[in-house]
Amino acid sequence: MFTFTASTGVAFMMLCLFAVIAVGYLLGRITIKGINLGTAGVFIVALVFGCIFYKDLAAALTVKEQSFVSDALKIVENLGLMFFVTAVGFIAGPGFVANFKKNFKSYILLGLVIIVAGGLTCTGCIMLGRNFTDLTNSELTAMMTGIFSGALTSTPAFSAAKGTVSAELVDHVSTGYGIAYLFGVVGVVLFVQLMPKLMRVDVEAERQKIAAADTGKKKTYEGKLIDMDDFGFMPFALAVLIGIAIGSLKFGNFSLTTTGGCLLSGLLFGHFLHIGPVNIMPKTTTLKSLRELGLVFFLMGAGISGGSRFVELFQPVYFLYGMAMTILPMIIGFLMAKYLLKLPLFNNLGSITGGMTSTPALGTLIHVTGTEDVASAYAATYPIALISVVLVSQFVIIFFS
Repeated sequence: MFTFTASTGVAFMMLCLFAVIAVGYLLGRITIKGINLGTAGVFIVALVFGCIFYKDLAAALTVKEQSFVSDALKIVENLGLMFFVTAVGFIAGPGFVANFKKNFKSYILLGLVIIVAGGLTCTGCIMLGRNFTDLTNSELTAMMTGIFSGALTSTPAFSAAKGTVSAELVDHVSTGYGIAYLFGVVGVVLFVQLMPKLMRVDVEAERQKIAAADTGKKKTYEGKLIDMDDFGFMPFALAVLIGIAIGSLKFGNFSLTTTGGCLLSGLLFGHFLHIGPVNIMPKTTTLKSLRELGLVFFLMGAGISGGSRFVELFQPVYFLYGMAMTILPMIIGFLMAKYLLKLPLFNNLGSITGGMTSTPALGTLIHVTGTEDVASAYAATYPIALISVVLVSQFVIIFFS
C-alpha cells in the first residue's frame, strides 16, 4: 500500500485537484437538450471526490498534514472567489453606472424581494418542520438558517448565522449549509440556462437590449496611457488589496466581507479606467482568464470541503427544504422582474444571479448569453442582496429560536 508522507501526501492532493478540474470540465460539456452544467461540473466532481476519497486521503495523513490540506483548500476557495468577483467588477465597471442609473430602483427592489422571499420560505419550513422532527425549536431554527444560507450559496449569511447562534448550535448551522449548498449552486446554474430556451428568445436581440444601457460608457484620455505591466496584473492586484481592506471593515456585526469588498473595488477601478495618465484597467483577456480560473478554484475548494461531510449530514427532508428555499425566491424574483419591473430577459437573469448571490450562475450566464454586460445587472443587485441575506438570517434566528 502506498505510504503518505508530508511531501507525497500534499503532492498527491495537488494531483487530485487538477484531476477534479479536468474531469469537471468534461462533465460540464455533456449537453442534454441544450442544457449543461458548464463550469459547475467542477463543483459536482469536487463534491463527489470529497464524499468518496477525501476522508480516506485525510486519514492517511498526520493531524498536522490534515490541517495543512484543509487550510490549503480554504486558500484555494478564497483565492478563487477574490479572483472571480474582482474580475467581474472590472468587467462590469465601465457600464455599471449607466445601467444602474437606468434600473437602480428595479435592482434594489428585486434584491430585497428575492431575499425576503427566501426568508419567508425559511420561516414556513421552520413552522412545517416543527411537526416532523425531534429537534428543539432552537436546533431546528439553526438548521433551517444554515439551509437558507446554503440555498442562496451565501457565505456571509452562513458566517452571520454561526455568529448569532449559541456555541452548541453552530454544528446545526454548518449541517444545514452543507446539505443545501449543492442544489443552491446547481439549481440557479440550470435555471439561467433553461429560461431563455423555454421562452424561445432571440438571443442576439436580447444582447442588444442589455447593451443599450452601456452606450457611451467609454471614457477617453488625451494622450497615451501608461501601462504598469503588459497584462494588467498590477492594477488587478491593487484592486484585490483594496477590496480585502474594504471587506475587513465591520459595522457592528456586519461587513461586506472579502467578496463584497473585492467586487466594489473592481467596479470602481473598472468605472474610472485610469488615474491621470496611468491605466488601471487590465486587458480583457486577462480579466476573462482570471474570472474563469477564480470560478474553478472557488467551486473546487467549496465542493471538496462540502463533500467531505455531505453523506454524513445528508437527510432527504432537509434537502427538500433547501430546494424550496432556492426555487421559490428565484421564481418570484424572475416573475416580478418580467411582469412588474419589465426588465429585459438578460437584465432579469443577471439580477437573479446577483439576488441569489450565485457566483457560479453568473459565470454560466455569461457563457449562455455571450455577453459580459449581464455582469452589470449582477453587480447592481448583489450588494443589496448581500446586506439583506445577512440581516434576514440573523432575524430568523432571533425571532424563531
